[in-house]
Amino acid sequence: MNENAQALSSSYRDPAGFVFRKGNTLFRKVLPAGMADYTLLMQSGLYQRLTEKKLLVTHTETEEDHETGGIILQPAPIPFISYPWEWSFPQLQEAALNTLDITREALKYGMILKDATPFNIQWPGGRMSLIDTLSFTTYREGTPWIAYRQFCESFLSPLLLMHYTGQPLSSLQLAWPEGIPLAITRSLLPYRSRFSVLTYLHIHLHARMSLRLNEKVESAKSLPKQRLLRLLDSLQSLTASLQAPLPKSTWGNYYAEAGQRDGYLEQKKQIISDWINEQNNIQTAVDFGANEGAFSLPLAAKGIHTVAADGDAVAVTKLYRRIRQTGQDHIIPLVLDFTWPSPGMGLENAERASFFERLGVRDLGLCLALIHHLCIGKNIPFDRLAAILAGSAKKLIIEFVPKEDEKVQLLLRNREDIFPWYSREKFEEVFGRFYRIEQISELTGSARILYLMQRK
Repeated sequence: MNENAQALSSSYRDPAGFVFRKGNTLFRKVLPAGMADYTLLMQSGLYQRLTEKKLLVTHTETEEDHETGGIILQPAPIPFISYPWEWSFPQLQEAALNTLDITREALKYGMILKDATPFNIQWPGGRMSLIDTLSFTTYREGTPWIAYRQFCESFLSPLLLMHYTGQPLSSLQLAWPEGIPLAITRSLLPYRSRFSVLTYLHIHLHARMSLRLNEKVESAKSLPKQRLLRLLDSLQSLTASLQAPLPKSTWGNYYAEAGQRDGYLEQKKQIISDWINEQNNIQTAVDFGANEGAFSLPLAAKGIHTVAADGDAVAVTKLYRRIRQTGQDHIIPLVLDFTWPSPGMGLENAERASFFERLGVRDLGLCLALIHHLCIGKNIPFDRLAAILAGSAKKLIIEFVPKEDEKVQLLLRNREDIFPWYSREKFEEVFGRFYRIEQISELTGSARILYLMQRK
């Protein structure tokens, strides 16, 4: 195993170790520089405590690395890696609160987190958990929390900006993937934010002090453990107090409106449920345009791991809250615009993989009541859309919305109809190049049509 151990493009910064892949399995190599901290993590009881609370992913020790004097671990698999700019407000908030919980627990066992980045938090099974086993280091009395500024920039900055503006601004993190600088956050926050003592302390005053002190001088300052705990408590209090932005949105109440259309929604649910029950070996799915999860949640309830993506942050926030209330752990909700998906980023554009690269090819794809928004609203031709979907899903359930539908007419109300090709016949012809159409069902009381397709 050792001769093929080459770090992933996203795992090169930490001298304590790195992650590598062998076949389809991920491993983590702990290098000699990280062995002392790793040993303390395992022997102090911290690992057991955090894994019991589902705050840290589990791993197994596969072998000692005699060549380097380290050890090789096999972490529990993560169904899907997501990034903070794809999260709704409560997802980022939970990740922040869990990071603080982990730090507080670590201090009880003589350790502390040396990193406080959202990239180390993922959704492996029912809640946000830390996936980087090597993020812990030995705590030394009097030393400050080295990750404090990183936490403020990566978690507090976007959360506070969304809280005070009342707008979903997760995509701001695409501009500053390593955290929104304190000075920028300070300049963007409204003046009234200064009247919040904790916001003033952790953002405004912190930004001013950062301008005056270089990192070496700042890190040399002593911080007794009790003051450190009070710092964590204040961060916890501030983070927990922030409210998710829920402005009126185009699709935030979609299902309430759809449910008024003469049984349209219930009929569609029944047809899709019947089709899925007829399928074999569906283990993974993606729902493009998932909204509040009317079709994603039933998939997850069947044990199908589902990526539920929608461009409306309000709808995704509502879906996430439902997931947390029900404890569902087979679904990952994401804020994602189909036409502007997350790109490859970082060093050589390879450190953070693009959305479709991470998605891979799913067993099943859903594309319901979306095609008219993509083809007419975004000018995407059938062949481009079919190619994207065929690269993402083996089986496809897609809803065709014809031109005479009121929602299509609404899209065409204030623009020229430049879509002579947008028809059922052309749709079936083009999609037929990529998929074999297995079943067709026309929705009564509507001109809309459901298709079940199998990729060729």
